[in-house]
This record gives sequence, C-alpha cells and structure tokens, in this order.
Amino acid sequence: MSYLSHYLVLNKIHIQNANAISSPLTYGFPSLNGFIGAIHALNRKVKNNFPGIRLDGTLIACHDYRLHAYRPYNLADYTFNLTRNPIKKDGKTAAIVEEGRIDLTVSLVIEIYNDVDLSENEALQQKLLDYIQKQIMQQRLASGSVMHVQKTSLIPAYGEEGITPIINSLIPAFVLMDASQELIDITNELKASNPDATALDALIETTTLHHVPETNDDTPDSIQWKTKSVKTGRGWIVPITVGYQGLSELFPPGELENCRTPEYPSQYVECIYSLGKWVFPYRIEDNFNSAFWRYTQPENNLYLITQTEY
Repeated sequence: MSYLSHYLVLNKIHIQNANAISSPLTYGFPSLNGFIGAIHALNRKVKNNFPGIRLDGTLIACHDYRLHAYRPYNLADYTFNLTRNPIKKDGKTAAIVEEGRIDLTVSLVIEIYNDVDLSENEALQQKLLDYIQKQIMQQRLASGSVMHVQKTSLIPAYGEEGITPIINSLIPAFVLMDASQELIDITNELKASNPDATALDALIETTTLHHVPETNDDTPDSIQWKTKSVKTGRGWIVPITVGYQGLSELFPPGELENCRTPEYPSQYVECIYSLGKWVFPYRIEDNFNSAFWRYTQPENNLYLITQTEY
C-alpha cells in the first residue's frame, strides 16, 4: 500500500500567457482545474516511468502576476488585451477570439505517495527530479507556457525539520485555500433579512461595495458616507470554481461528435462556484495537510476539486 513519503516542491514557476478566464463568470487567475489537471497529466507520465510512485494533492501559491488587461481611466471597466491573428489563406482578416491571458509566477507543492523507499535511494530521487523538471517544461500549465522553474526539490514528509523548508520556500506568496464555509455564513446572513436569498446572491454580494450614509448625533446635518462589504474581517476572499456538475447523461467513448478525447466517456457540464481565500504561508503551518487541492471521486454527477483530507 502506498503512503505519503515526500513533498515535491516546484518553486517559482514562471508561466507565460496562462488562461485568466476561470469560468463564464470569473476571471483574473487560472482555474483550479488548470493546475490540478496539469499535475494529473504529469502523474500519468510519472507512473509509466516510475512504477509505485504517485503524485496526488497540490498546494497552489502565487508569488506574482500580470494580467493582460487595460482600462482607459480609473473606475472604468477592464478589457482584455487581445491579439490580432494572421490573415487567412484567402487574404481575409481572421476573426478576433476574445481570450484572457496572464503571466504569473507560482509555486506548487505536490504530495508524493509511493510503495518504494525514496529516502534511501538518492539516485532514484535525482532521476525523478530530473524527469519531472524536463516534463514540466514540455507541457502546458493552466494553458500557459512554462518558461522557467527556479528549483525542483523533494522534501521528506516526516523529516526532522518538518514543513519549515517548504513554508520558507513559499515566501513571499499567498496560498489559495478553500473558503466554502465563508460562503455558507454569508448566505445565512443574507437569509436573516431575506429568506429567499441563495448562495448565488451571497457570491454576488462578495463582489459588491455598499455606500451607506451615516449621521453623527452631535452634527445631525452632516452626512458621512461609509463603504461596507461582507468581506470585511474575513480576509482576502475571491470567487473560484471548484469543479463541474453534469447536465446530461454520460456518453460512451466515441459517441459525442467533435469531442477532444473520443477514447473517453464525455458529458456536458457547467461550473460549480464557491469562495477561496488567499492566505500567507505562515497561516497554514498548523493545518498544512488541508492546503492541498485534489479531485474527489465523482458522485451524483458532481466532479469536485476539494481540500478534503484523506
């Protein structure tokens, strides 16, 4: 039986032109599936070349980003910086397809499960690191091109120094954590004044600023405008997608036309929304194991990415 033996740290990955549109409603940072899916693809390659070794949960930390967007003046709506494609063979202008792009620097910490002892085999460790370094440079990550990886290392899961080397390698950065409980709490607060409020209303409320007039008893004729938000006191909360919900039955392989992967079953799905929270690495030292995102077993047409611990 495999067990958690090491953490693979991909430190400061520089990604160019990643997909900044994470869902039909959200943008600004790649979706969870862009990172978890890339590690899933990497895991399949690792399993074929290193039997007994498996990559699992992934911690996502962002150091820096530059969204390709523009607005003409303050308070104006942002628009994406789009590229003009070359003309077509017939000489006509190709259509401009709107796409959101972002350059970012992230660090990924990945759980390594295995049924072989990596600690006593330094040659195998180095071979694994060299292979992963090569593969991560060759594949897409969140639809972007990996330009550079500062350092790739293996940290024992139960070493004498614990997780301190990992936390130190993530600084300065912010780690993406699940904040679904915050969404539940905000929904309940809205229901206190509006019984018909839903989780979607709570999600929209997190993107809303309320300008409320307030008066002072000493100067009743003077009005001060205060800005209020449900996010106050809750940290850096952001809307995220945490998976998909099936809208149709599961089609057998090859039945759905124009499918990207006809050798696998296919299904029409829609995004599932929730809240995430960016936290400083020191804040996760006491609950480090809960910071890893992973796929869950599909159930009731739900394909979720959660931070549920095993």
